[in-house]
Amino acid sequence: MNARLPEVDPNEAVELVDDGALLLDVREMDEWQAGHAPDARHVPMATIPQVMRDLPTDVPIVAICRSGRRSAEVTVYMNNAGFDVRNLEGGMQEWSATGHPVVTDDGSPGMVI
Repeated sequence: MNARLPEVDPNEAVELVDDGALLLDVREMDEWQAGHAPDARHVPMATIPQVMRDLPTDVPIVAICRSGRRSAEVTVYMNNAGFDVRNLEGGMQEWSATGHPVVTDDGSPGMVI
């Protein structure tokens, strides 16, 4: 983890979410619909500036995308705006590879695309 981009691995992300953090999925709608983390909130990256005012400032946020690149950009942007955000290293690919669940909106098994 570098000082400019705070990062967590999937297990650390689960611990943060269990302690009240928001898991923020910034992927596009088709990616979200194919599969996402069960407790995630979907806010596509392009809409972050418009919806930031609706996001909590009193809990940590873990940003996640497919590989960690887009969520890293969101992490820097939101931290510069005063939020406490960490990037999930490796994104949904790493989340899935480490055995964490990926589901669709109806709760059935999903996939990372």
